[in-house]
Amino acid sequence: MAADSIIASDRTVDRILFALKTRGPLSTAALARLMRMSVPGARQHLQRLLQDDLVESAQRNEGVGRPALYWNLTDTAVARFPDTHAELSQQMIEAIRTTLGDAALNRVVATCQRQMETRYVTAIDGARRIATKLERLAGARTADGYMAQVEATDAGWLFVENHCPICAAATQCQGFCAGELAMFKRLLDGACVERTEHIVSGARRCAYRITRAA
Repeated sequence: MAADSIIASDRTVDRILFALKTRGPLSTAALARLMRMSVPGARQHLQRLLQDDLVESAQRNEGVGRPALYWNLTDTAVARFPDTHAELSQQMIEAIRTTLGDAALNRVVATCQRQMETRYVTAIDGARRIATKLERLAGARTADGYMAQVEATDAGWLFVENHCPICAAATQCQGFCAGELAMFKRLLDGACVERTEHIVSGARRCAYRITRAA
């Protein structure tokens, strides 16, 4: 039996993939609790999925102690799930553009992004240091499906988004990406924000170079 067939028939594996799809990145321990299995058992399943390019892992600092290993779905795994959202988004964008015009479409996009920005302002409220703002923003963006993380650099930070849940919409309407860049600049007041990688332009991820303003 082929490896794909074995995975498809394994209900435990399917439950793990579904959990990561619906809940986002999870640590090995959190996934074990959710699946009601031992940590070694969960780790064994995850290693199997890793070999089949269905999951990937990343370390996340959680305060005291060693960084925890968190697991995400790969694009290969995401493709296993039916998705009509992208097609629906494209249809809605085209319908607004055709019936109401580009100006109306831009207003709709701006309204959606203002609502998103309001949530992020709440998420970073009280944070004074740029690094703290970035960590909180990464958490909020990850909750929205962007799989975000922060990397320290010699010059400042790199804010990375490993997934774009609105990629189809952003490809059809550039206002989404332009608005997000402007939003990051407002949220990170006191810092210079430059987009260095862009999924819509063919990159694997979106990345932003963050430095302190002169």
